[in-house]
Order: sequence, then structure tokens, then C-alpha cells
Amino acid sequence: MYWKDTWTFKESVEYEFKWAGQYGAKGEKRQKKLKATPDQIKKQNQYQKEKKIRRLIKANFKEHDFWCCLKYPKGTRKPLDEVKKDLAKFLRRLRRDYKKKDNDLKFIYRVEIGSRGGIHIHFLCNRTKGDPATDIIIQSAWEYGRVNFQTLYDSGGYDNLAKYIVKKPNDEQDEQMSMFPEEEKKELVKYSSSRNLIRPEPERKIYKRWTLKKVINEGIKPREGYYIDKDSIVQGVNPYTGFSYLQYTEVKIKSG
Repeated sequence: MYWKDTWTFKESVEYEFKWAGQYGAKGEKRQKKLKATPDQIKKQNQYQKEKKIRRLIKANFKEHDFWCCLKYPKGTRKPLDEVKKDLAKFLRRLRRDYKKKDNDLKFIYRVEIGSRGGIHIHFLCNRTKGDPATDIIIQSAWEYGRVNFQTLYDSGGYDNLAKYIVKKPNDEQDEQMSMFPEEEKKELVKYSSSRNLIRPEPERKIYKRWTLKKVINEGIKPREGYYIDKDSIVQGVNPYTGFSYLQYTEVKIKSG
């Protein structure tokens, strides 16, 4: 027996298989579970966060949407509660401007502290149509400093972007964060998102009379019109659950 979870997106499809034994065949048993160490648990939790945010991005954003950095003037050291007020005002104004163009604002953001103690905000949002252009609207709404803009590029299925959004603070950032109260530290290590985002859930199928032996022996084959992202292939045995697993992503072939 094995089960397959499928996440379907506009440009790609993600698959996760889990099974007991070597091939998921009838009568096979999963390997003996091991007790995870605290470091292993942290690593696994981080990996799950990266997958979750990557799928959230893929379900709601596309190439040419904006990945911005909202900055304050050099040397500015605002308390976090003031930054949150600035951000709330920015979002109210941005929602209003999007609504004027019959668009709903979708976003994901993370407040981050720099190595020298300055706070900035990484902000992912959807692009609007028509004039004024989206970058002009964003810069106008952020009245506290300049905005750096990048457009999204779907290389690797937004994997690097997802890792950045949920990354752990480095040593220099940890040192700067040590001066903040515990509740404020939590604000600097998490992301937030708009309520109108699609929260993708997998389609799950359970197979009791088939095995994965052919797939494992002959390799993964994509459907017509797709190719397999080789970097996405992960296969092994989870030492904490005792189940074998296979994960990979099909990517749609772009025409012309």
C-alpha cells in the first residue's frame, strides 16, 4: 500500500509518495523508527516551512509580480511597534489604491532586522493592471523611504524565494535581536500574509493493490507536455517515521 499527494499549480505539479517497505507492496513493513534529536527536529520543521511557503507562493503569485524591500533612510532606528504602525498604514493605502483599479491586494511579508540594527520589510505582492504602474503605487504608499523592486522569476519553482522568506537569522542578526523583548523577537522570525490567499491542499489517493516497484526501478516519467525538475527529486527513508518516500515536481513546458 502507498499513498500519493498531488499539489497542482498553473505551471507545475508536485508529487509526494509515502509507503512502507522497499516498494510499498502488500505485506511489507516500515523500517524501525528512530528518536529524533532536537537539531534534527528543527531541521525537519524548517524544511516543512519552506515547502509550505513555496506552495503558497506558487498558488497565488506568478512571474512578473513584485518582490520588494521597503526601507527606511540610512541610520533610522525605529522601535518595532512604530514600524508595525507604518506597515499597517502602508497596507491600508495600498489596498485602497488596488481597489480603485478593481484589484484585490495579495501579499506576503516579513519584517527583518539588518546586521547593523536597522529594520526593513520584505514584501511580496501581485501586480496590478493599467496606470499608474504597480511600482509607482507601492513607492507612493511607502512614504518612509525608498523601495527596492524585483520581479518574480519562476526559476526552481520559487524555491529560493521561499527559503529566504522563512530563513533563520544569521549570527549578526541574532546579536541585534538580543536587544529586543521576547515577543518582538517572534515578530522578526515569522512571515505574515493577506487573508485572501489560496491555501493549497493536496489531492490524496491511497493505493492498496498497486506497488511503486515499477516507478522505483524504471525511474520517474513525466506526463505529456511536462518535464521533471531533476533538482526536485528527493527519495529515501524517513528515519523518524520509518516510511519510505519519493518527492518530485513536474514543470509545464512553455510553448515557443
